[in-house]
Amino acid sequence: MTFREIYNQARQELHKELQLSSIEAVPRLVKVSINIGAGVAVSDGNFIAKVMGELAQITGQKPVITKAHKSIAGFKLREGAPIGVKVTLRGQRMFDFLDKLVNVSLPRVRDFQGIPQDSFDGHGNYTLGLKEHIVFPEITLDNIEKTFGLAVTIHTTAPTDELAKRLLTKLHFPFKE
Repeated sequence: MTFREIYNQARQELHKELQLSSIEAVPRLVKVSINIGAGVAVSDGNFIAKVMGELAQITGQKPVITKAHKSIAGFKLREGAPIGVKVTLRGQRMFDFLDKLVNVSLPRVRDFQGIPQDSFDGHGNYTLGLKEHIVFPEITLDNIEKTFGLAVTIHTTAPTDELAKRLLTKLHFPFKE
């Protein structure tokens, strides 16, 4: 069963459980944003290019460079300097990424106990932080000089965190008890 089929089945189950008038009232996944803050890039110019290449391998989509909005002398940061990369996934790429995240990458995290339940933002969106990008199967350890963390934000149409959590639970996200 594909992740999209699991998603459609989960929405049908939520429609019945919540006794909503229309299937369109059931929360949906809108997009997944992956963000990597690469503060090391201030001193190492090649680091952003390496991070972009590895994020493109993980997501199957070309990342966008994020730049500093203002200069901060304490961090040796100039306005317009590259400080990270991001990708926004929608449609089939989003479903493929979430499938890989839930079924392959999260179980590969060292000492994995589940994902935290308190990482919702109050508007039905969930953010998950991963400390190392090497948990993704596309990354080979032979080519890695530095590991980096990434933040994965799952955007939903759910008006409350509870509804978003119910949707993600139906999609087999492994929340901590």
